[in-house]
Amino acid sequence: MESKSSWKIWIIGFIAGIISGLFSSGGGLILVPAFSLIVGMSEKESRGTSIFCVLFLVFVSGIVYFRESYIDWFIGIKCAIGGIIGGLIGSLLLKKLNDKWLKIVFIIFLGYMSFRLLI
Repeated sequence: MESKSSWKIWIIGFIAGIISGLFSSGGGLILVPAFSLIVGMSEKESRGTSIFCVLFLVFVSGIVYFRESYIDWFIGIKCAIGGIIGGLIGSLLLKKLNDKWLKIVFIIFLGYMSFRLLI
């Protein structure tokens, strides 16, 4: 898989990086579907690999946002603590759900968020 689609993986990462820098998103929105549909990973591999990639996307974007003083530390720290707890629970739930249900829940989530952004 790596040698045949290496250029695809580089392009996916590049696009996810641009989206992450612009919109503070890119992991679930770009990487998970791309890894599943283009690279051919399972749903769980797509999510695990996406989370690993997002670590670096967020780190680099975070430095830029920090330099521009775009971070509200009070809100950010509170949300980070909740995110740590939620991330642990979510990753434990991931082990229990099959790929079909992960796709369904993800599609519902993206649909809902898209609708909320429109109104």
